[in-house]
Amino acid sequence: MDLFDKCVKFKTAKEVMAAGLYPYFNIITSAQDPEVIVSGKKMIMIGSNDYLGLTTHPKLKRAAFRALKRYGTGCTGSRFLNGTFDIHEELESELADFADKEAALFFTTGVLANLGTIAGLVGKNDIVITDKADHASIIDGCHLSFGETKRFRHNNMEDLERVLASCDKSKGKLVAVDGVFSTEGEIVDLPRVVELCKRYSSRIMVDDAHAVGVLGKGGRGTAEHFGLQDDVDVIMGTCSKSLASVGGFITATKDVVHYLRHNSRALIFSASPPPASVAVVSAALDIIKNEPNRRKRLWENTRKMKEGFQELGYDTGDSQTPIIPVIIGDNFKTFQMRKMLFEKGVFTNPFVSPAVPEGRALLRTSYMATHTAQQLDRVLEIFETVGKQLGIIPGGRTRRTPKKLPLRRRITNQMKDGVKTWMQRIYRFRR
Repeated sequence: MDLFDKCVKFKTAKEVMAAGLYPYFNIITSAQDPEVIVSGKKMIMIGSNDYLGLTTHPKLKRAAFRALKRYGTGCTGSRFLNGTFDIHEELESELADFADKEAALFFTTGVLANLGTIAGLVGKNDIVITDKADHASIIDGCHLSFGETKRFRHNNMEDLERVLASCDKSKGKLVAVDGVFSTEGEIVDLPRVVELCKRYSSRIMVDDAHAVGVLGKGGRGTAEHFGLQDDVDVIMGTCSKSLASVGGFITATKDVVHYLRHNSRALIFSASPPPASVAVVSAALDIIKNEPNRRKRLWENTRKMKEGFQELGYDTGDSQTPIIPVIIGDNFKTFQMRKMLFEKGVFTNPFVSPAVPEGRALLRTSYMATHTAQQLDRVLEIFETVGKQLGIIPGGRTRRTPKKLPLRRRITNQMKDGVKTWMQRIYRFRR
């Protein structure tokens, strides 16, 4: 057996490409604005996580340039050794102050922040408990730890209590949940999580990747949204969304941060974040604190689009945030709809099973403070046209597939099985 046999035999993605339905690795040749350029074509972007529209903000660009000029292009080492600059520690102080916590720790990416925190904290005599819809990085962090992993049904507090009650009282416990679930945009029932964790003596970690800059009066995330900042032990955030850069961080007590600085392999063995990226995060925090109108516009756009989709007859699930799913149901109809939207100038992202439950395939749409009303109206017009053509919303009839399609557009049962297997491999711990 040759190790690379699996690479040679992997045909699924090539078959989807040949069918003209492949939706991944699109090459964008412009900034991540409300409109982007893909293959020379201007498109309305509703698949970005740049919620506040800061990636092209002049203040952030100037901050990056100043840091580049002073520190150069990289750190050439890990935070643990030669890669901690004054700019890293200054940002950590700002992040701790922003989250109203004692200390913060900055990682190279959000994924590494989850891996390093969970694997660093959860030992062989500990238990980590996760929501079944948690982000893959939380799940992978659990598998990298030496502790026991338990899971509860998505946002189901009765099931969380069942799991907590079943835990060995002599073991340390950590409940790790998404603040905003990144596929369908629901908010975790944090008040009940806090109540149950206090009752069963468990610590709480909230992944606020999609909540920082979005939820709460000051944009501080899920805990602020519910008025529970003092009750969440560890808050994790990413810098690749509202903070318009790259990196990840956690905020917690000084003791927890000190422990992770010396026990988190993901921190110790990763190259330090480049200073230009760090400077951008600091500038973005200033804008979040000083320009609340951006968040106001984001929520105005969110309400407009959710109401617009629902008026057209689309199922938008239980979304409570600027992540608005358009639920299609069938995997390949979702791929087909995404392709038709793409051809008409709308960029969105498909999620199919097992990334989502069987029969709940969807297009994940997300919005920016900088989208204009005209752009959003155009998106709704295109969704109406395509939805009617495919028979997904009222007013049209289902387009019948010819008995025999050209090879490049033929969808076979074998291909469907191949896509399912491929997705199961990618999301093997999700469902």
